[in-house]
Amino acid sequence: MKTIFQFIIKELLQVKRDKKMLVIIFMAPILQLIFLGYAANMDVNIVHTTIYDLDKTATSREFIQRFEQSGYFMIDYYVESYDEVTELLDNGKTLVAIVIPKDFEKKISRRETAPLQTLFEGSDGNKASIALGYIQGIATKYSQYVVSEAKDKYGIKISLNGSISPEVRVWYNPEMKTRNYMVPGILGLILMISTISLMSMAIVREREIGTLEQLIVTPLKPSQLLIGKLIPFTLIGFVVLLIVMVIMTQWFGIVVRGSKIYLLFTALLFVLSNLGIGLFISTVSKTQQQAMMASVFALMMPMIYLSGFAFPIENMPPVVQYITYLIPLRYFITILRGIVLKGIGFSSLWFETLILFLMGVTILIFSALRFSKKID
Repeated sequence: MKTIFQFIIKELLQVKRDKKMLVIIFMAPILQLIFLGYAANMDVNIVHTTIYDLDKTATSREFIQRFEQSGYFMIDYYVESYDEVTELLDNGKTLVAIVIPKDFEKKISRRETAPLQTLFEGSDGNKASIALGYIQGIATKYSQYVVSEAKDKYGIKISLNGSISPEVRVWYNPEMKTRNYMVPGILGLILMISTISLMSMAIVREREIGTLEQLIVTPLKPSQLLIGKLIPFTLIGFVVLLIVMVIMTQWFGIVVRGSKIYLLFTALLFVLSNLGIGLFISTVSKTQQQAMMASVFALMMPMIYLSGFAFPIENMPPVVQYITYLIPLRYFITILRGIVLKGIGFSSLWFETLILFLMGVTILIFSALRFSKKID
């Protein structure tokens, strides 16, 4: 144990002496979380809008005011022709164009159906669908207002025996901010990138500068060498995790609703699997450039895309969905979002925890055996 402890101290001192690497290890995750936390926001708070009012009446102006007063629509342009509408949509200067036809006021006063045309710049389907929902809500409320005004005007009274009045309750994310959903996933993403990169690069760097061969000829056993490598990077991974958790809670105001101890335990399982992956990369790479390319393009990028971090797994083709079961990040992100947003624990996340444990142990053992064989 004394030999392993001294080797761990040696590894930590080596990291401390490398000032540039020290900055990358601890500053990069902070910057990544802050930048990605603001960038990974799919909320549509401002809808750039163009109005083509063919009616130009008090009623059409009142209807347009409904959009301005909603707080979501910013009316940038009032146009006089369809050509102008087309140009603005083609150039991406407006997301939606609302066309109010002639006789809009006349049809409403006659209690007839008044059509309304909306044209979307639909290259971003998510933004267009959200804006469509806003428009439908405003149009529905205005329609109800028109009907109510007509009843009052003509003294029509309709007695209803019963009605449906939904009361909406949004659990876990009451403000429905996508940032609250994405930031816990970013936390797992940063932990994966940090641990895999550090583990793969550190061992390959020692092989490049010749210190690994010096360690091999020492009385250190392969198992002692491996443990002495794993523990420092596990500690560094946990320091990175704690830093980004503080940023998540204090900067973005996302409170961890569940058990922090359970979160740290599952993070340990996830770190072990990542270190195993980094160890495996180090056994198949001869240079740091090879290790970086292999870790980023062959492993981390596919894991990011297929983990459910940004794209729903259920929307993927069945064959690709089966592949996602082999990705540790998938299970850790599910655990993170469950603990942080829902406050659930082991009773609800036992399956993901078990799979993460089995994957971590399997990957680490396989990589350790390959590493020992490589040394021998």
